[in-house]
Amino acid sequence: MSNIKIGWIGLGNMGIPMTEQLLKAEYSVTVYNRSKGKDASLTAIGATVSESPKALSTKADVIIIMVTDDQAITSIFEDENGLIHGEIEGKIIVNMSTVSPSISKKIAAICTSHNCRYLDAPVSGSVKQAETGQLVIMVGGAQSVFEEVKPILDQLGKLSKWVGETGAGNTAKLAINSLLALYTQGLAETILFANDKGINPADLLELIGQAAIGNVYTKIKGEAILNDQYKAAFALKHIVKDLRLAKDEGISTPLAKAALKTFEDAESAYGEEDLVAIFKALR
Repeated sequence: MSNIKIGWIGLGNMGIPMTEQLLKAEYSVTVYNRSKGKDASLTAIGATVSESPKALSTKADVIIIMVTDDQAITSIFEDENGLIHGEIEGKIIVNMSTVSPSISKKIAAICTSHNCRYLDAPVSGSVKQAETGQLVIMVGGAQSVFEEVKPILDQLGKLSKWVGETGAGNTAKLAINSLLALYTQGLAETILFANDKGINPADLLELIGQAAIGNVYTKIKGEAILNDQYKAAFALKHIVKDLRLAKDEGISTPLAKAALKTFEDAESAYGEEDLVAIFKALR
């Protein structure tokens, strides 16, 4: 059992199973979530609950944040009961949210002014990987700080890798999610084309699965399409957010531009469903 006390902010689809992994590893964990009522499963296995980020900061050595976007991370720090009004001096803050590199640099500067250290450490993977500690974690910030918290990150993922200075983790995540969007749209278009020409989608997916291009992702998302199952493991609205962030960071390649438009056009109808619902938008 580690003596390190962890504060966890953000109990969404990913935050809850990730926190469970830390509790199973016998870390002391205090949690906070803006919307109340999401902590019951965690308190049942040992978590304590804090009423605000400010209060949470008094009970943690390492503070981990997993929220939705730039606005949410800013609120966690700057609101009346935000972290900057608490006790963060000498502590490490690990932001695992998918946010812009620019907001990470802003928050890192705030942390420096309060004598605490900051890492951006977004993850690749969805709920299933979070539940089994099989996420891939890409980290930006001081490498020495990464080494300090790596044992914690290793409880959450199968790979924790330092990729550069502040914002580099966010940039790597946006690059990966750009590929995710392209791959998902490509899979949907491939199935639609073959089906239009009379090929059974199940037969096509079996062929893809045995070909060099086949992988776990095509199997999972292909089965979702076959079974008409679109419950969000990673919501379509979130891939739109990430593609917009990538655009803001300067990505301007032809496929990225096309994917952004395709997913934006689908967002109003399918934003709350899994990103593979792009299949329904295109059919």
